[in-house]
Amino acid sequence: METFAKKRAIFPGSFDPVTNGHLDILKRALKLFDEVIVAVLINEGKEPLFTIEERMELIRRSMPQDRITIISFKGLLVEAARAHEASAIVRGLRAVSDFEYECQIAMMNRELAPEIETTFLMTQANFSFVSSRLVKEVVRLGADPSHLVPPTVIEALHQKFEITK
Repeated sequence: METFAKKRAIFPGSFDPVTNGHLDILKRALKLFDEVIVAVLINEGKEPLFTIEERMELIRRSMPQDRITIISFKGLLVEAARAHEASAIVRGLRAVSDFEYECQIAMMNRELAPEIETTFLMTQANFSFVSSRLVKEVVRLGADPSHLVPPTVIEALHQKFEITK
C-alpha cells in the first residue's frame, strides 16, 4: 500500500489581533490540508498592539486544534514555509481589491520557491469588511465587535485599552 506525505500549509499574517475572518479561513484550510501552520509575522517596521507572544496565545486560545501549529517568523515567508516543510501557502481574500496585491505576492513567492503553491480562500461575506485594524479602532472608540472576534480577543482588547465592562 502506498503511503502519502501529509499535506502541510502555512497561513501567514500579523494577526494583531486574530479575527473571526482569520479563523474562518483557518477552519476551511483544515478541510484542504492535513496540517496548517499559523505563521505570525514579526514586522519590525510596524508597532503592533499585541506582542508576538500575545498574538500567538490569542490564536491558540481561539482555535484549539491538534492539526495546527503556531509559529512566529520574520523574513521571507517562503523560507519559513521551507523550514516547516509546507507545500502550500494559504491566503485569505476579503474582496476583489485584495486579489491584485495578493497576486503580486503569490507571483514573487512562486519565483522564489516554485515548489510551494499559493491557495486563495475567499472569506465568508459577513467577514468581508473585517480587519484587525478596524476591530482595534472600534473597540478603542467604545463599540462592541464581539461578533467579529473571539471572546478572548475582546477581553485582551479591553485590557489593552483599559476598558472596564
